[in-house]
Parts: sequence; C-alpha cells; structure tokens
Amino acid sequence: MTIAKVCTVAGAAARSGAGIQADLKTFQELGVYGFTAITAINAKHPNKEKSLFIQPLDAIEAQLLIINEQEDLDALKTGMLFSKEIIELVSDWLATTNIQNIVVDPVMFGKFGSPLLDFDAMETLKTKLIPQATIITPNMPEATYLLNGQEITSVADLQDAARDLLKLGPKYVLVKGGRLEGPAIDVLYDGHKMIKLEAPRIDTIHTNGAGCSYSAAITAELAKGKSIEEAVFNAKKFVTAGIKRFIPFEVVPGMIDHRAYKLYDEDEVTMTEVEI
Repeated sequence: MTIAKVCTVAGAAARSGAGIQADLKTFQELGVYGFTAITAINAKHPNKEKSLFIQPLDAIEAQLLIINEQEDLDALKTGMLFSKEIIELVSDWLATTNIQNIVVDPVMFGKFGSPLLDFDAMETLKTKLIPQATIITPNMPEATYLLNGQEITSVADLQDAARDLLKLGPKYVLVKGGRLEGPAIDVLYDGHKMIKLEAPRIDTIHTNGAGCSYSAAITAELAKGKSIEEAVFNAKKFVTAGIKRFIPFEVVPGMIDHRAYKLYDEDEVTMTEVEI
C-alpha cells in the first residue's frame, strides 16, 4: 500500500497546538505521511526576554537535504519562516525540487500578536517564495501586511484582497475572513473564478492551531490528488469540525481538536461561486 508524502517547513510550538505539531496531527488524521523541517522553536523562557529560538541556517538546510532524498514528495507547505535568510534558503531549495503542490501559509503573527516574521523579510517572501506557490493562505492581518496596509473589513474586501494578492504570482489565493462578523467566510480565487466558502461562526477562544491546520489540510488533500477547490473545501470542513470540538487549556486559549473531522459527521460548510 502506498501513502502520499508531504512536508511542512515551519516552527515548533511548545504547547503543541500550532506549528509543526498541528501540521503533523492534521497529516496523520488525513492519512498522509508527514516530514518536517523545523525553522524555530516558540517557547517563552522564564529567565530570558525571549520566546522565539531561531534554528541555525545549516540545521535547517540539513533537514531540507534529508527530506529531498525522498524525491517523491506529493506536496509541501511552509509556515513560520521568520527571517529573510530562511526564506531565501527555502525558496532556493524549492526551486531545485520537483514538488508540484506548494502551499504557502505566510505566518506573521502569533496567537497573541507576537511577530513571527522579520519586517525585513516581507519583500523576500513576496518576491522569492510566493511566486512559487500553488496556493497562499493568508488571514486578514497577513493579507493586509502583504498589501501594504490595504484595509479589510468586509467580504467584498476579502475579494479585492484576493485579486490583488494573485498579482504576487501564486496560482491560487485563499483569504481567510475569520475576523469578520457573522459566518466564517473565506474566498478562493484563481484569476477566473471566485469561490466563497462559508461555515457557522463558533463562539470560542480556543482556536490555537486553526490556521496552521487549515493549510496543512489543504496540503494533505492536494497530495492525495484532490483539485484545489476540493482540497480547500475539505480543509475548511476539517478545521471547522476541529474548532467546534475544541480542547480548552486552563491558562491560555486552547487548541482545535484534530480528531473531530473523523469522529463527528457534520457537514456545515458551503462553497459557492460568486461574480467577479
């Protein structure tokens, strides 16, 4: 029996709700084998004014080289890369591979607003990595930063942002509208068709790892041969189920439950084409 193989290049989260850990849980639940390349460790040290421990470039490169020995990755996603140097390293490496499905989650902020991308790295992200992407998956703040402060306050703004982000060079753009009022609406755009994905809004603060898991689920579904539209639709269902059956933490916001998609047969996500 063969199994699709995927890779995540991202940071590790000490609480294991987001980052690499969330990606691996998603891959496991969706039936693909996950490789990892860890770019940083996010963990606040009690005796230091530091919570992000960036890995040396040679350590990251060594992980990528080991992964590349497989030569049969079906898909790859990037998450937190943090620095211009890491983005350049990953972008240059990707250009030497034959990976067809590349999901770029342009991670810029932590759950509590902490910066996870150097300001100096933004231009490199735009010019070197995003143009290689099959799909990018920014949330509203990330889309705003990528578009130099463009305001997003409505579904119409999500659509405008998707149009403008496509100009950066990816094949598809998914802009996530989780911070809007009302239903949880995202838009998917490829230059020809605009798709609106809608799910009920779930009243909870326990959404740690939702964004990472969303992009990881898209990666897994693409690796299994799904179209972009199918992959995004299934991923939206996966993360909606996870948010609905969240796992609360006592001290900080908890995480989504990656088991929920299998345990609960709930189809509450809709996907419709809208005029462009």
